[in-house]
This record gives sequence, C-alpha cells and structure tokens, in this order.
Amino acid sequence: MSATMDHIRPVQPGDVVKTSGRHVGDAGRMGEVVRVLGEKDHVHYLVRWEDGRESILYPGEGTTIHPSESAVASAD
Repeated sequence: MSATMDHIRPVQPGDVVKTSGRHVGDAGRMGEVVRVLGEKDHVHYLVRWEDGRESILYPGEGTTIHPSESAVASAD
C-alpha cells in the first residue's frame, strides 16, 4: 500500500530544507522555508539559505524538507 499526499504533513514556514550538491564533490546547502508558494500541484518555496540569501526553490531530486525542531516538539 502506498502513501498518498493526504497522509503527508504539508511543508510549513520554519521547516528545514537540505539540498545535495549538483556535482560530485559539491557541497550541499541548508536553509529554512520562509513561505510556501504556488498551488497544491505546483508548490515551491521561498527559502532563506545559511548564508542569508533568499531564493525560490522548486524541489527536485536531491532535495529533502524536514519539520522544524518546534514542529517535532509540538507533535510529541
């Protein structure tokens, strides 16, 4: 049985984004979701990266998004 999107917690501001490097040897990046943009079938995010810059992220292969520490603590 496969999971559906209805059973997955939606991404929220404050969640942590991690991306892997684009090429072998490239460092990945980590940031925080500032705002969720787009519609359900075309979602993307405004992300503030570790260096303080902000950009719009369309998640793809090599991108993971994890709940913020506060979201994890409130779920307990």
